[in-house]
Amino acid sequence: MSRTASVAYGGAVYTFFLLTFLYAIGFVENLVVPKSIDSGTVVSTAEALLVNVALLGLFAVQHSLMARPFFKRWWTRLVPKPVERSTYVLFASAILALLFWQWRPMPTPIWSATDPAVATALLALSFAGGGLVLVSTFLLSHFELFGLRQVILNFIGREPEAPVFHTPLLYKHVRHPIYLGFLIAFWSAPVMSVGHLLFAVGTTGYILIGIHLEERDLIDLFGEQYRAYKRRVGMLLPFPKVARDPAPGVAARAEPTGP
Repeated sequence: MSRTASVAYGGAVYTFFLLTFLYAIGFVENLVVPKSIDSGTVVSTAEALLVNVALLGLFAVQHSLMARPFFKRWWTRLVPKPVERSTYVLFASAILALLFWQWRPMPTPIWSATDPAVATALLALSFAGGGLVLVSTFLLSHFELFGLRQVILNFIGREPEAPVFHTPLLYKHVRHPIYLGFLIAFWSAPVMSVGHLLFAVGTTGYILIGIHLEERDLIDLFGEQYRAYKRRVGMLLPFPKVARDPAPGVAARAEPTGP
């Protein structure tokens, strides 16, 4: 793939990701988009459960498998290294779009905020969670996480820098603010349906497993630096650890692995 084609490919994938991310907000919040988490044809509970669990599982397997170092080593024999991250983002966005399209609504309510003030507060909190996700990606390296930086460096003939550690702002207080933002967004629902609850539970389980896999890779990459950071800083809650390490606190800005 030529350098120009790589940049065009990376830009197109990034645009697809942005559209998918924006659609995801409307999907979870039941706002604006034509097909949301509680809209569409209602089918039997067994069919809905089977299809929805399969969709969540497909996303989890793709997202985790393609982010692992052993897969990247094999995958980059087939896919040029500068577009490897963009290809990962393309697959993740495509499967997420498939989930939006094929999701079977299970609209029976588990809870519903009848007080307008409470409903508005929950909706605002959910949007704040999405904002936390976006801000956290920029605190690390937004364009690296989604593949643009790699294709641009390739275009200008520069090699990517070696992975480094730093703790930008939120990462001084919580190790995974991106995942925290997703959890806030998914659980802060003015109306929690059975389908929304399934989505929230499934994604929460995936996030917890993904954190374990990602931190294992980061420890392999950064060793005691990351172990010290892990001992000092909470995983998802910004509470200080009791046992503090005298080494400086750092968060990884390595080549992105993903969950």
